[in-house]
Order: sequence, then C-alpha cells, then structure tokens
Amino acid sequence: MPDILSSLARYGYVAVPIWVFAEQMGLPIPAVPILLAAGTIAGTGRMNLVAVTALTLFAALAADLFWYRIGSAHGSGTLSKLCRVCLEPDSCVRRAKNFLEKHGVRSLLVSKFVPGLNALAAPVAGTIRVPWWQFAMVDALGILLWASTFELLGFVFSNQLEKIAALAWRLGVFVIATLSVATVLFYVAQKYQRRQRFLRKLHMARITSAELKKKLDQNEAVTILDLRHSLDFLPEPYTIPGAIRISMEELEKRNIEIPRDRDIVLYCTCPNEATSAMTALKLQRHGITRVRPLQGGLHGWRDMGYPLHSEFGLPSQVESAGPCKGCASPVQSQRSQ
Repeated sequence: MPDILSSLARYGYVAVPIWVFAEQMGLPIPAVPILLAAGTIAGTGRMNLVAVTALTLFAALAADLFWYRIGSAHGSGTLSKLCRVCLEPDSCVRRAKNFLEKHGVRSLLVSKFVPGLNALAAPVAGTIRVPWWQFAMVDALGILLWASTFELLGFVFSNQLEKIAALAWRLGVFVIATLSVATVLFYVAQKYQRRQRFLRKLHMARITSAELKKKLDQNEAVTILDLRHSLDFLPEPYTIPGAIRISMEELEKRNIEIPRDRDIVLYCTCPNEATSAMTALKLQRHGITRVRPLQGGLHGWRDMGYPLHSEFGLPSQVESAGPCKGCASPVQSQRSQ
C-alpha cells in the first residue's frame, strides 16, 4: 500500500471528517478524492466503511446546519458574502435558487453532486425559511447518498485505485500538485477574462438612488423593473414605488410590456449587480437601449431611507438602514386597509 494510503488508513477516522467539514465550510479542498481513498482502504479491510460514512455524515451535516442558520439569520446578505469567491456570483446564486424553487427540498438529495449548488443549498434553504427539521432530515439523506456513492466506488475498485495511487506516488506528489494548481489557475484565469470582457461590453451609466428619487419626485417618465428572484421577494415583499416585477426567466416573454421611449431602471438584490447588467444586454437585443442599473440595488435604495411599496398596496417609509426597518409588515398593511 502506498505511503499516502497507509497514512490515511492510520488517521482516516480523524482526517476524513475534518476534510469533509472543511470543504463544506467553504475551503477549496474537494472531498471526493478522500472519500474514494477511504472506500479503497475499506476494501483492503483497514477501515470500517460504516464508521467512516457515519463520521462523514456528522461532519457534513454540522457544516450544513451552520450555513442554514447563517442564511436564516442574515438572509440574502449571507449569499453575497459566500459568493464573493465566485467569478460569476449572481449567476451561481440564481442557478441555486432556480434549482431549489423547481425541485423543492428534494434538491438537497443531489445538491452535493452539483458544483455550485453544494455550497449554496444550505444558506438558500435557511433564507427561504425551510423548517430546520425538514432541512436536516433531507440533507442528511443527501449526504449519505453522496458519501456512500464515492466510498462504494472506492470499495469496489479498491485494487485499481490502489495501483493508481501507487503510480501517482512514484511520479511524485510535487509534480501532481503542480499540475493540479496549474489547471485550477488556468481555469480561474479563463473565467476572469470572460467576466472582464463581459463587463467591458456594458457601456452604460448606473443611476444612483438619489438620482432615481429625484426623477420620481419630478414625475419624469421612467420605468422601474424589479428583477428579484421570487425566493428573494418572499422574505421582503416590498418594491420601489411604481416598479414592475419581472424575473430574469420571464424577460423574453414579457419584454413587450417594457416601453421603448423612456429610461428603464433595473434593480435586484444581487451581490454585485451582474444580474442587472446581463438583463440590460438582453433588453438591448430587443431594442430597449435606455437601460440603467440602479447602483446598490434595492438595498441601496432602502438604506437611503426612501419609500418602499408593500405588495399589499400601501407605501412604507424606511426610516433607517437595515433589513427593511420601518417597513409595514403584511399584517400591518392589511389592518390599515
């Protein structure tokens, strides 16, 4: 047995759960190789497959419950911080929300297999207030499915994987690590260049909350589009007064509703407004050229203390910054009516 597998066989019951926990907390260290290795060692009889699976379940579930709690307590702000390491944060957040909205809590069963969704499923579930016991139960099943799949692959193909590990060890850990790092850096560089090219295509001036407020006060002809995902809207059912709610997914069908003879202001609650920028490019393809993303999005407007309109029909004046402080709750709005 190669030295690397011998070391894992000796310390595996500690190393595997720590490694899995670190990955689920957000560190860029993939857990699949160590799960395969654990299954390979179990195939030689030097580790107990049931025990290592139980430890993996405990570690991954602990990390997921942590992110669920953070998402539940801090809402969309958690996703903004979590996705800053992603080169296309708005896209990855929206994909996660679309997947969760389409498949519901069942998406947690496969979230560990889907790049991007793995890191975001738990905080998104917390943000939309999935009951914690339901989240924990389905997430635990998903973790067992994920861990067992790769551990069993290692177990079944233990002889072949052990030979591959021996060959890799002879080639040298340094060479493999260098190639791995070079591959990751090349991928990151490509993503970064594509993102920069995308941003350079966007030759338009953003509009500030103060500028938009002035236009509204002066009754200028301006159309405001609320691009928030439905999962973002549910916890905060408020819009800028006069805004039309159109999601990114509905844009192609509903672009006819958008006038061509005035400024179109877009806003969302995205980490860096890339959703607004992509929407602007889509609208330009439909002949809508006077498009201006709102700087800071809905949160920037709210933090300025400007009025918000309740989905229940009554305007609410925000008196201070924070998560919609001063906004009338849906119950208050109904009572007022």
